Amino acid sequence: MSEVKSPGRLGNPEMTFEEDPRADPRIAAAFGLMALAEGVDPIGPDASYEQALEYTAAFEKVGEAGHPMMLEAMPAFDGVESSVETIEGVDGNQITLYIERPKAQTGPLPCIVHMHGGGMVLAAAADPMYIRWRKILAETGMVVVGVEFRNGGGKLGNHPFPAGLNDCATATQWAYTNKESLGVSKIVLSGESGGGNLCIATALKGLSEGWIEQIDGVYALCPYISGTYTKPPSELASLVENNTYMLDCEMMGSLVKVYDPAGEHASNPLAWPLQASTTSLAGLPPHIISVNELDPLRDEGLEYYRKLANAGVSAVARTVHGTPHGGDMGFVDVAPEITAETVRSLHGFASSLG
Repeated sequence: MSEVKSPGRLGNPEMTFEEDPRADPRIAAAFGLMALAEGVDPIGPDASYEQALEYTAAFEKVGEAGHPMMLEAMPAFDGVESSVETIEGVDGNQITLYIERPKAQTGPLPCIVHMHGGGMVLAAAADPMYIRWRKILAETGMVVVGVEFRNGGGKLGNHPFPAGLNDCATATQWAYTNKESLGVSKIVLSGESGGGNLCIATALKGLSEGWIEQIDGVYALCPYISGTYTKPPSELASLVENNTYMLDCEMMGSLVKVYDPAGEHASNPLAWPLQASTTSLAGLPPHIISVNELDPLRDEGLEYYRKLANAGVSAVARTVHGTPHGGDMGFVDVAPEITAETVRSLHGFASSLG
């Protein structure tokens, strides 16, 4: 019998996503174009807050280089109409909301309050990837509200925790208060990566502050929720197994410093939801936690799902096989049926909530 090797970099520390036999071959072929931090000099765990901010800004600029190509590839979405609202945040700040809805809307529809990815410290709701994602969701028959929250760093920074979370909570409460004028029935929080953190943390904030009834469900994709990237714990094996597959622990550790400069919130569930105790989760609305098989963050999402289930929360976990971090959202033109399945899941979840 041949020896059974551990998966990914657990079995071969030099393994790359492109070489991993589990990877979807179409995504593997395109993966080299998605090297997020190419050209950005890494910084170590002892870097200063200022160095981490500089790293984040450089990382963000690399991502922006691909925006023209993304805009060119974007479909017309003729059946979707767009509008913009500006609301006031709890700190007197202005929060821009990007709203997408079907032009043919005839009655109340589910509402997705979307929080974009970027580790809570970079990128923007106005970026092409997130514009397209909101329009894809709206095309299925939902109203989508994209939140331009304050980032820890980058062009929308520098606003460490809890600034971005406060903005997401304000946007959620605005959507609930304006359900009738928006023409919506249910409020579902959703986001990917750092946005997955924020949608989960917004629900935790609502629970702790007594307004959880305003949230009907949470659909978190590849959530970035442990904060334990400089010293990965053994129970989160995917941080080693899939390290450097689009994300790497060194990079994520740097972003943690931008979100929480002094490290004083390392155990705070509102900053890092995986730190929540199981008992503290009782009373949350239904959740779906969607993870990617070849993502360093896979296991923290699954561990949070287990906590929800043990707390008696209605919860489902799904794993999108063959994909790296956010691969079901980020490779829509390469593997469209993978994206379509996640969209069906999110739409079905939002539509099913009683």
